[in-house]
Amino acid sequence: MSNLIIVAGVSGSGKTTIGRLLADKLDIPFKDADDYHPQANVDKMKAGYALNDADREPWLQTLAKKLTEWKTEAGAVLACSALKESYRKTLSSKVNVKWVFLDGSFKVLESRLNARKNHFFKSDLLHSQINTLEKADYGIHVSIDQTPEAITEEILQKLDS
Repeated sequence: MSNLIIVAGVSGSGKTTIGRLLADKLDIPFKDADDYHPQANVDKMKAGYALNDADREPWLQTLAKKLTEWKTEAGAVLACSALKESYRKTLSSKVNVKWVFLDGSFKVLESRLNARKNHFFKSDLLHSQINTLEKADYGIHVSIDQTPEAITEEILQKLDS
């Protein structure tokens, strides 16, 4: 099994929560792609503007480079939106990764985002992410309409099979 797992989905899907739980269960480091955004991207999102492909490209290149580093170490579980297939190809261009996609309804996602405190991504940007999202027909897909522990257990079972 690859020691690199990317937990993907739109904001509010639980990437960070599930990624941390999964990394803990697998005893490998957790990484959050948001930590690697250039400050200009963070500022743009804080101001309520959606990122475009030009904004994302340097960030994705940085993450692809980091994935190659993490591969040679203990591996990693990376929480990353990875909304488009082209983004996923960039991320996995140099290494083999296992993809986990968190799927949920707009209503659930919006309620989670509205409950967040101290996060730069606001719920009014959710529409832009959903419109940008290109669903993948590969990887592990899990519904977020269950507890984080149940989601993590489902992922672990599917990783084993």
